[in-house]
Amino acid sequence: MAIEVGTKLEGKVTGITHFGAFVDLSGGVTGLVHISEIADNYVKDVNDHLKINDVVTVKVINVDKDGKIGLSIKQAVDKPASEARPPRAPRPDRPSGGDRFGGGGGGGGYNRERGGRPFKPAAGKPSFEDKMSRFLKDSEERISSLKKNTEGKRGGRGAKRV
Repeated sequence: MAIEVGTKLEGKVTGITHFGAFVDLSGGVTGLVHISEIADNYVKDVNDHLKINDVVTVKVINVDKDGKIGLSIKQAVDKPASEARPPRAPRPDRPSGGDRFGGGGGGGGYNRERGGRPFKPAAGKPSFEDKMSRFLKDSEERISSLKKNTEGKRGGRGAKRV
């Protein structure tokens, strides 16, 4: 039987590792179910979900040229239509348009990266440029004091006298 991407098969868990589980499909063909393909929720330990010799239904998600077979348990489970996420409704407080930022060009004092809100620096708080200049001044003072303390001694850079 040829293993094709998209087919659902039954297999037996033959090995468990920290990154997934090996499943024997048929005729000695083995595939790997990666830890991310075991369940819809977060899987910390594969042993919490699977045991050796468990019979599981898997879906073939890829077949590599070198014969490695990628399997998925969570994709093999048919979900009812009620569990599928409905599409998101448009928000009434956002403008509808072709692009994410309300369509049209021109800045008009609005910062597009901030969701179209006008940018106003907070009163009393230093701006980025102020913070940066203060940082540079402090770091230059620290470097100069380090140089004075290390270069003034014999041997420089903390070498011991013998």
